[in-house]
Amino acid sequence: MGIIIKNEQEIELIRESCRLLGIVHKELEEFIRPGISTKDIDVKGDQLIRKLGGIPNFLHYNGYPASICVSVNDEVVHGIPTKHRILQEGDIVSLDAGMIYKGYHSDAARTHGVGQISPEAQQLIDVTKQSFFEGIKMAKAGNHLYDISNAIAAYVKPYGYGIVRDLVGHGVGTKLHEDPQIPNFAQIKRGPKLRPGMTLAIEPMINMGRADVEWLDDDWTVVTEDGSLSAHYENTILITEDGEPEILTLY
Repeated sequence: MGIIIKNEQEIELIRESCRLLGIVHKELEEFIRPGISTKDIDVKGDQLIRKLGGIPNFLHYNGYPASICVSVNDEVVHGIPTKHRILQEGDIVSLDAGMIYKGYHSDAARTHGVGQISPEAQQLIDVTKQSFFEGIKMAKAGNHLYDISNAIAAYVKPYGYGIVRDLVGHGVGTKLHEDPQIPNFAQIKRGPKLRPGMTLAIEPMINMGRADVEWLDDDWTVVTEDGSLSAHYENTILITEDGEPEILTLY
């Protein structure tokens, strides 16, 4: 496909798609509590996306059966919501959501504690989130793509966490997944040069234990191989002319 540089009109549409998705994530954060099912979250998220004039882009994407990916504890990504999975006090839950607005995609993920969680779980969530912000310090025109990857990896390494290698970030635009692929782990090569107009989904996925993951029999849910907790944090960003990236999905 090649990396697509967006024009001003496209950027405005992606920006609005992302702004609306930020609202969805904010409302879902306030909805999280012990006793609700992962299906409740999916239904709520689907309703919010449609109310805001969007279409949930995960629903039926390559056969995925829900609008919101809801991944609990050792589930890294792509957990399938069900009415039988009830959130418990002390769980952590990752919500990965996206929407299509006037033909343009947005994508973002957050990990939340359910009620009171352990200090160790909170640190994992905090480090994962901060690794994103460390990474995008390098997301400037003229730098190279893997400068982002290396900055994420350098921040996470002292904590001894596993950085998932089987799943990576990606470009976003008229398709949910565009070039380039964006690893969260250290790279030897530099990768393509960053240019204004690139819209990228940067998404560290960090395990408390080893980096190894496996797929469950539903062919979607990715879990940590050692059963350790996993956290996920993602935003769609824009590479700008003025040097500082714009985070499009923050609300």
